Amino acid sequence: MPELDPEDVKIVTLARAARTRAHAPRSGVAEGAAVRDSDGRTYAAATVENADPALTTSALRGAVAAAASSGARSFEAAAVVTATLVSEADLAVLREFGVGVPLLLAGDDGQVHSVVST
Repeated sequence: MPELDPEDVKIVTLARAARTRAHAPRSGVAEGAAVRDSDGRTYAAATVENADPALTTSALRGAVAAAASSGARSFEAAAVVTATLVSEADLAVLREFGVGVPLLLAGDDGQVHSVVST
């Protein structure tokens, strides 16, 4: 994995910190995510599970929603800290704001193991 830009390190760090606040009592799969908009502002969120799985909010969706509700309309990069794969549905939510946004995928330790282009 190539060395990350300091701004990418920042969103991975924010995602890792957000993960500690996840509410995942049913699956036990906690995720944290962060996005950086085209103005350089960052937004972070964690998984919020619900008894009805259809009402569960993934960390990436939460971060995108926080950014969009603050006026962001395009992203420079995103990061997700997770022990699982990011769903195609979550990638589609990010893709709504621009195709080709790099998504940094990191493990529980915060080490980026891959970069996906949406």
